[in-house]
Amino acid sequence: MTRDERPLRAVPPAMWIALAATLAAQIGWRSLQGPAGAGAADLPPPPSAQALRLASFGEPPALARLAMLYLQAFDYGGANLTPYRRLDYARLIGWLDAILELDPRSEYPLFAAARIYAEVPDEARSRLMLEFIYRQFFVDPDRRWPWLAHAALLAKHRLKDLPLARRYAAAIDRHTHAASVPLWAKQMEIFILEDMNELQAARILLGGLLESGAIRDPAEARFLRQRLEELERRRR
Repeated sequence: MTRDERPLRAVPPAMWIALAATLAAQIGWRSLQGPAGAGAADLPPPPSAQALRLASFGEPPALARLAMLYLQAFDYGGANLTPYRRLDYARLIGWLDAILELDPRSEYPLFAAARIYAEVPDEARSRLMLEFIYRQFFVDPDRRWPWLAHAALLAKHRLKDLPLARRYAAAIDRHTHAASVPLWAKQMEIFILEDMNELQAARILLGGLLESGAIRDPAEARFLRQRLEELERRRR
């Protein structure tokens, strides 16, 4: 358990009462509806972050986790034959935005966005979620880069959209500064440029990286020099 997380017993009793009342209302509403059909109810409009903050009883991180559980409950309705794909993604992104504003340090919303909602077999919805991840990355690049790196891989391998993958990779390279960001993440743009056959641009970026002195691992520097030599041969 990390320092910013607390055990469930630390959640105020009033919040558990509110959650229980909400769940009871939800169950009652569903039971009155009867068996859900193909047109199962979608997400309600997202609340504002201010409304969530007022409802948090001074415990925004705890309510943010509860809100994520509520959000994901819509993916387990028995009638949803293709989970996640039936959701209104504009509303879904509104919920994720509000939850992140409530608890900006939480990784759960971006994890769900990158590893669940962006991986649906629906290109339009996937692109909406990838852009949400890209936009949220700029709020805290040094902490949120892993989700944008995953977005770049999805753009490259699933959507086959190399320019989009390059845009995400370039953002990681240009906007992260923490020493904890691994070099492979900052080098993603170079290898995507190779895939795009943009060899000159890849060579310039790779050469600049080697000359900057940022590569301190001898084995990694040797590997990148070999890649640079290979690019030089391919340009002849």
